[in-house]
Amino acid sequence: MPAFGITSIRKLSECDERILTVLDEVIKVFDCSVICGYRDEAEQEELFRVGKSHVQYPNSKHNVRPSLAVDVVPYPVDWQDRERFTYFAGYVMGVAASFDIRLRWGGDWNGDWHVRDNHFDDLPHFELLDA
Repeated sequence: MPAFGITSIRKLSECDERILTVLDEVIKVFDCSVICGYRDEAEQEELFRVGKSHVQYPNSKHNVRPSLAVDVVPYPVDWQDRERFTYFAGYVMGVAASFDIRLRWGGDWNGDWHVRDNHFDDLPHFELLDA
């Protein structure tokens, strides 16, 4: 059975308990790595500057403690494999729904189940909607 590594556990500890609930279940079946929980001002501004985020500090759900967002990737990571990210996201969203936790995925910002109509893809990103 897959398990989170030390870095993933540390980053998860920065997240809202609802995110922990979902990802603790996801890791039982789907190997993944957490790449970001909380994000401070300098990190958020750098990601905005280089175009990897469309919001400035403090407007990201990553910018509060505990973090209301998480960036998590299927392992092993292949940044070019959009289909795998989409498959993973569907699994995460299904697990969240089973706990009655509402998430938004960065590959379907408007939540319409059409995954190719985004103007900006952030495939590792999941955020709580009810927060």
